[in-house]
This record gives sequence, structure tokens and C-alpha cells, in this order.
Amino acid sequence: MSQKTFDQPQDSPVTGFQRVGVVGAGAMGRGIAQIIAQIGIPTRLHDSDGKALEAAQASIHNTWTMMQEKGRLSAAQLEKAHEALSLSNSLEGLADCDLVIEAIVERLDIKQTLLRQLESIVQTDTVLASNTSSLSVAAMASCLEHPERVAGYHFFNPVPLMKIVEVVRAAKTSGHVVERLTALAKAVGHRAVVCGDTPGFIVNHAGRGFGPESLRALGDAVAPVQVIDRLLREQVQFEGKGFKLGPFELMDLTAIDVSHPVMESIYHQYYEEPRYRPSVITAQRMAAGLFGRKTGEGFYRYIDTKKQELPWPVLPDVLAEDAPCSSVWIAPMLDTQPPWVLESLQHFIGEAGLVCQADDQASTNALIVLCPLGEDATSMAHRLGLDASRCIAIDTLFPFGWKQCSVRSIMGTITSTRKTLAMASKLFSSDGASVALLGDSPGFIAQRVIGMIVSIACDMAQQAVASPKDIDDAVRIGLGYPVGPMSMGDAIGPKRLLAVMDGLYATTQEPRYRPSLWLKRRAQVNVSLLHQSASF
Repeated sequence: MSQKTFDQPQDSPVTGFQRVGVVGAGAMGRGIAQIIAQIGIPTRLHDSDGKALEAAQASIHNTWTMMQEKGRLSAAQLEKAHEALSLSNSLEGLADCDLVIEAIVERLDIKQTLLRQLESIVQTDTVLASNTSSLSVAAMASCLEHPERVAGYHFFNPVPLMKIVEVVRAAKTSGHVVERLTALAKAVGHRAVVCGDTPGFIVNHAGRGFGPESLRALGDAVAPVQVIDRLLREQVQFEGKGFKLGPFELMDLTAIDVSHPVMESIYHQYYEEPRYRPSVITAQRMAAGLFGRKTGEGFYRYIDTKKQELPWPVLPDVLAEDAPCSSVWIAPMLDTQPPWVLESLQHFIGEAGLVCQADDQASTNALIVLCPLGEDATSMAHRLGLDASRCIAIDTLFPFGWKQCSVRSIMGTITSTRKTLAMASKLFSSDGASVALLGDSPGFIAQRVIGMIVSIACDMAQQAVASPKDIDDAVRIGLGYPVGPMSMGDAIGPKRLLAVMDGLYATTQEPRYRPSLWLKRRAQVNVSLLHQSASF
């Protein structure tokens, strides 16, 4: 055994490691072995199942051959990669590795047993890393003589394509270990994000906004699944992009029997924090076996894995006996709404051929348009002393102007007449866009979902789970969001987003919507959500 002190720098390549062992030849293990051997670092792959080990090697070799055929690897690189990858039928074959990454079954007791075995085999300065996605790294390391050598090293599936890895720093993890693992990630072309050993790390923690809040909206009967999915794919726009999949499409893809236990686990690990409360909807669907694509039915039905589309809800129509709507009155807005909102709405009304009233009060027959932030239509109409039966609210969080979008969200008050809803539906679809007529809801769909995504990320930054930049990059890459949550908040504007959360909290009085201090302070002094104080 080497007698080097653990933090002593190694004479090694730029990655900080001369030889890497990977335990576990499943999808994750083989992917990790592939990307490390691919840059020429000697890599030994071990699995207790010899057939699985050989299958993994064949799969990696096949992948490299296809990469060469597509011009992504040269002949020399291919040869070097083949030379770098080897198999080991025993853990003893990893004795001279200075890094061993485990990617075995996600059970704490089994991982602890493996780490104890490895500690008795490898050198005292060998780094031991776990690809765990949810287990406590400190708990894993607690059974070892040298817990300072252990860190989390959470890759995402498929490893070669998901170019992100969470480097998890447990209570006793050496800073040198974090630096070396970060260097290795950079060498294989991945973005390393450093985080604390907290439930869900960064990505699974931050993901508590998108699906759970959409489930809450569904449970509140705000809109059906196909409407919520489309709004978050098409109405939400950051740098010209929305979410690739709606929340219910995504849950059907990942499977409810996978996603619901994660919701429950993180909720309980954070001692019933209201922001992370799971939904009874997914619990019921899991009990019914409606897991999603793999069972042929989830939130949608699937035939030969192809999603069967649900029809768009029919909007109320203007009847012949209805007096035509010729004028629209725009209710006073919060000062946190940017000037373009009023300008865009006035322009839209004009393009639709209607008169936009400039009076202090609405005329008797005018359609009254509200532009709430986090507030529901009924509450806003009551607060302003308006005739709620003639009020309609429109979501203005994202560009909604004439021919600027493919779908708009509107909602009436609980006393809006059928005529009001019909006139508003006709008005806001007059340029050919679809209209989603929602049930009266604080925050529509986009406001409450984006607000929760940003708020959770802000709380993570406030708790020093990771730097705001690492949170932003990890969520963007790991979850495939159009931009990271901090960048979402900056694009909307911290003051405006704070108004959304203030409105949600004031209307519902639910702790889940309480504004994050990170968001509140940056909105107050008008700086980016990515800003860290000098004393941080």
C-alpha cells in the first residue's frame, strides 16, 4: 500500500488520474467507461456478471466504430480507445487504479459493501466516486477509514450525450478530490457542476417545479393535460424555445412508477417542505398501473408507443342574439408590468378591429381585460371594484401580441358570462392563434409553473447547494430546459417574477408560493439572479 498523504498532488495527466476503474457494466457504467477510455485514459470495467461485461465491451466497441464511420473519431483515436479499455473479472484487478467509479444498483447497503471491499484493495490515495442519483454520499462514506476520498459523481443517461456531471461534495470530501473529478469531467467534454450532499443534488432537486406544479394545476381543474402540455411547450418562450415536452408527456416517458417515488422521497427528505409536496393524482395512477408509455396508458394512451392526441377543448361561440363586442377597456396594471404589455394589448385590439377605450372607467358594454401577475381573475376584479361578469384575464408573461404566438391563455372570473367568454375567445383567436380558456386560477399555467421553477432554484442558491451558475447550467443541460432557471428569472425580470410569486402567495396563502429571499433581495436592488454577494 502507498504511504502518500491523501491530498498530495499526483504525477498524472491533465485529468488528474492515470488509471480509472468502473464497477458496473449496465447502461451508466458502460457509458462512463466509454467516455473516459475514449480520451485515452486506461480504463478497466468490472462487473460480477461476466456476460454483461463482455456485452458492455462489445457495445462500446460498436459505438466507437460508428463514431469513426461518421467522422467523429479518427483511426488513431479509435485504436487508442481500444487500447485504453480493458475488462476485469475481479475487484482485485482495480488495485492500481487511482480512481474507481461505482455505477451499481441504487441501494445504500450494497454500495457501502462495495466501497468497503474497494478500500481494502486500492491504495490509500485512490479516489472512490459514486454515480448515485439520490443516496447520501456521506452515508456511503461513513463506513470507510478514509471518507475524505469519497465523492458523488452523478452522470446522466445516456452518458456520452448528456454532457453534465454533478460532483457531489460530502461533509468529509477532500477539496482535492473535487478538483480532480472536475478536471476529469472537463477532459471528457462534460460540464462539471459542484454541489453539496443534499437530497436530489442539483438536477433532481430543481426538477420539483415543472411536474409537481403542473400536477397541482391539473388537480385544481385549471386545464386538462393536453392544454397544460401545449402551453408549456409553445406559450413559454426563452430565446425562441419552449420546453421540449410538456410535463405530462414527460411523466409518461419517464414512467409514473419512477417519478412519483422520487417526488415522495425528496418531499420526505426535506421534512415535508411544502414546495415539494407530491400529488395524489400520480399516487392514484401508480396504484392503477397507468405508468405511461411502457404500459400503453398514462396521462395519454399509446398505440405502438405512439401518443394518441387528445382533442383541444371547444371554446364558447358567439350566438346570433349576442350584441357584438365593439370596444375593450384595459384594467389598470401593476407597475411591475413592463410598458410593452400595455402597448402590445392596445395594438392587438386595434388589429382585431375593435376600439380600445381610454376612459378611466369601462363603458356599459365594453369587454374588460385584466392582466394579472400571480392573481386570479376574480380576486383582481374584486380588488379593482370592477363588474366581474364582464371581465376576462389574459396571461402576459410571454409575448402574446398580434401574430406573435401560436397559443394564448385567458380565464374568466367565476361570474363571467357565457357572452364574455365567447367574445374574449373570438377576440384573442382573431389572428389565427389557439386560445386556452382556463378555469379561474392564480397564475394561469405559465406564471405559476415558471415561478415555481425559478423560486426553487433561488432557494437552492440561498441554501448554498451550489453556485447560481452551476444550478443554471445543470438544470439547462440535465433537464433539457430552454435556459436555466436563473436565466428564466432574468429574462422575465426579477421584479416581475417576484410580483407573480407575491400574487400567488397573497391569493392562496400557501407556503409553497412564499417568495424566495434570493429572488426578493435581487429584485429589490435590481440585479441578476446569477449575482452572488462578495461575502458569499
